[in-house]
Amino acid sequence: MLIERYIYLAIALFCIGIVGVLARRNAIIIFMCIELMLNAVNLLLVAFSKMHHAAAVAKGSTAGIEGQLFVFFIMVVAAAEVSVGLAIIVMMYRNTHSVDVNFLNRLKH
Repeated sequence: MLIERYIYLAIALFCIGIVGVLARRNAIIIFMCIELMLNAVNLLLVAFSKMHHAAAVAKGSTAGIEGQLFVFFIMVVAAAEVSVGLAIIVMMYRNTHSVDVNFLNRLKH
């Protein structure tokens, strides 16, 4: 498969994530859109890593797997983000009985 198709898919996923973050008011939907943007970046890292690994194998080298290592670390950070983010959302729901992010602005006053 051509690398351009991976790029187009990642751009589409990232744009959907941005629109979801900017347009939605529900904290869970915003959280899911942020995860969608992280997955778009992961897709590009794996695609470029695969492309560079194939080029390195053709030259007789074993280089080109660094992108896949970065994806592993991004997934570890995303798992930690999920646990902390969901804990914050659950505590927000317990205190306010809503997951609307506009309600948090009212808590300032």
